[in-house]
Amino acid sequence: MSMSDPIADMLTRIRNAHMVAKKEVNIPASNLKADIAKVMEQEGYIDSFSVAGEKATKMLTIKLKYYDDKPVIDSLERISKPSLRVYVKSTEMPSVMNGLGIVIVSTPKGVMTGQNAAAQSVGGEILCSVS
Repeated sequence: MSMSDPIADMLTRIRNAHMVAKKEVNIPASNLKADIAKVMEQEGYIDSFSVAGEKATKMLTIKLKYYDDKPVIDSLERISKPSLRVYVKSTEMPSVMNGLGIVIVSTPKGVMTGQNAAAQSVGGEILCSVS
């Protein structure tokens, strides 16, 4: 059975793993999911990630990050959905929690934070917000 929104599934798996205080979560891998995990690692929301397996059975393993036994990620929210895509110009990048969170944007130059996209003057599709 095919999944209609694999990114929303990834975010839900991370949220669910945080709710039961898991140390890591396994997700079916794709290049886009690995790019999102890379941005989250660079911004300090997860400890690390790795991709293992072959072709159709690749799994993305994300090691979750906690501080004082509380998850570092407070909220994960899918913004652009398959039913309603959300695109923004570089000058209209949204702010999450007055700069305390990030938006992850898919641009022609790759997946990056909204702040980096604005600095490089590229717009794109807002995939999700993390705070």
